[in-house]
Amino acid sequence: MNENGPANERHVRKMREEALAIEEDAERSADPQERRRLQQQVRRLEFDCEQESMMSAGDIYPAP
Repeated sequence: MNENGPANERHVRKMREEALAIEEDAERSADPQERRRLQQQVRRLEFDCEQESMMSAGDIYPAP
């Protein structure tokens, strides 16, 4: 793990919590367009979480 390990873990955890909150908002949304927009935002956050998690572990390089 790199020297920013604990800070990065907190950042990734915060992003995952944010994704869960947005996902809950999407499930409650009555507007289909808003639901899709929120679901896209969740997917982006989840992708970013995975990228940061793997980068901090040294498993991958950043995606272009």
